[in-house]
Amino acid sequence: MQAQSSNQSNWLRSYYFTRSAFSVVWIAAAIALAGQPSAAAFLLVIYPLWDALANLVDARANGGLQANPSQTLNVAVSTVTSLAVVIALGVSSYAVLAVFGAWAILSGLLQLYTGVRRWRTEGAQWVMILSGAQSALAGGFMIGRSLGAAPPTILDIVPYAGFGAFYFLLSSIWLVVAAYRKAHA
Repeated sequence: MQAQSSNQSNWLRSYYFTRSAFSVVWIAAAIALAGQPSAAAFLLVIYPLWDALANLVDARANGGLQANPSQTLNVAVSTVTSLAVVIALGVSSYAVLAVFGAWAILSGLLQLYTGVRRWRTEGAQWVMILSGAQSALAGGFMIGRSLGAAPPTILDIVPYAGFGAFYFLLSSIWLVVAAYRKAHA
């Protein structure tokens, strides 16, 4: 049982670090390519697709999709969001930001639920719970911004991705510290 818990903790550390690294790369690309509409559009579609893939891989590594209903739902929500972004790109940047806002709310609540559920077995999930709650709040902010006068750009999504990167990195570091303390206790 101890080996399984250690393997799970190692998986989560790597998973959280990979999620953080992807977000940092995405942010750099978004900033560098913000003035290029087709590149920005690609990045806007790929971000929720990455989330869907990451949730799928994590759910499978942790007992499968049936054992992880919040992540299973997050896979579906993120996949549908990518399709909705494609459609919204043909409408307006306001529509794109509204789609991202709705996605941030839904995926944030699902992440919050996943963190609460994992807390019992993994601990150190307070960061993911906080991240999920902040994601939901950020989604409301994005929807409000999508109703404003100033045309949104991909740069309006960069802070959301930045906080996500920070929270995933902090979770990874927290699990490293917890494993170190446990090994040296």
